[in-house]
Amino acid sequence: MSGTGASKKPSDAVPGAAKQPEASGVDLARVALRAAKEQARARGAAVQQKKQARRGGGLRSGARSDGRDPLALGSAINRLITERGWETPAAVGGVMGRWPQIVGDDLARHCVPLRYDEDPAERILTVQCDSTAWATQLRLLAPQLVARLNTDLGHGTVRMIKVLGPGGPERRFGPLRTPGSRGPGDTYG
Repeated sequence: MSGTGASKKPSDAVPGAAKQPEASGVDLARVALRAAKEQARARGAAVQQKKQARRGGGLRSGARSDGRDPLALGSAINRLITERGWETPAAVGGVMGRWPQIVGDDLARHCVPLRYDEDPAERILTVQCDSTAWATQLRLLAPQLVARLNTDLGHGTVRMIKVLGPGGPERRFGPLRTPGSRGPGDTYG
């Protein structure tokens, strides 16, 4: 053999060099047995797959729980909220549902949370009041309310409360209106 380690074909054999011994009957039988075992294993796997397909799939429920078992409704909803990253909006939605308990009954009768902007730069809770007096009152209470909400929801969840005054009556534009006038909306806000 040469020092390069490359195998040579019988036609390339150097005269006088030792030939590799040809496979004997026992070696051929071992190779044939190994090939037959691999084919049988492949056929057995194919038969097993066909049986599983006939039975409606290979996985069966057993005595122990696994990922396919049904979940309780609360667990399924919590899992969905966590997977989708809805923790903060869900918590703020809970605050909107518990608004009277958080701010008190008097304030809750006159001020209603409208929306929450969950943009990390903003995080603003918008609240609308039914009169300018209650809007002023809520503006004065806003820092304490933000602190209370953040202790309930987690630090930095609400950065600011935007207070809207009462909405004025619908503006009508018609033949008796002066162009550019704001009408009765001038006195609201």
